[in-house]
Amino acid sequence: METTICPWCQTEIVWDEELGPEEECPYCHNELKGYRTLNISLGSAEELEEEVEADEEADTDLWEEDEESHLNAIRRLESFAAAGGDLLAYESGVEKILDGQDEIPECPHCREYMMFAGTQPLGADFEPAGQEAVEQPLVAGTAKLNVFVCSACFHVSKFLSEDDRNALIRTVSGQ
Repeated sequence: METTICPWCQTEIVWDEELGPEEECPYCHNELKGYRTLNISLGSAEELEEEVEADEEADTDLWEEDEESHLNAIRRLESFAAAGGDLLAYESGVEKILDGQDEIPECPHCREYMMFAGTQPLGADFEPAGQEAVEQPLVAGTAKLNVFVCSACFHVSKFLSEDDRNALIRTVSGQ
């Protein structure tokens, strides 16, 4: 027998197998078909435990991946320290640099903060694509990129400079 809970009166409805489900609640006479009805089938306790264990394993795997990338970054810094470098001085220097930055993005790999390294022109090999929707290129050929370096894993990321971001926003919005 199939069990349904009426969303209106919260009464459990047990349907007769021969007649099947009805279109309205026998208690409050509200409609049960379509988007208003929620059928919940409960599995055994073993199935529920297996599902919870699978979710926990998936969470653990993601956590381990996160820890692994962070550990690789730490290993790079430890190799610097092993070569006679002063990690405290490095961390202090990184903090001073970050304090002076207007924009401090997070590294996409290890989530540490990134230091501004400079700007880079898009270059002569960049060919702006024309967009029919806005009738002009999204980014000018003279645009500059801000280059950031991660303070832990030394990953390099590039972003449009603030002026070029504003120009892109104006272009897309038709201003």
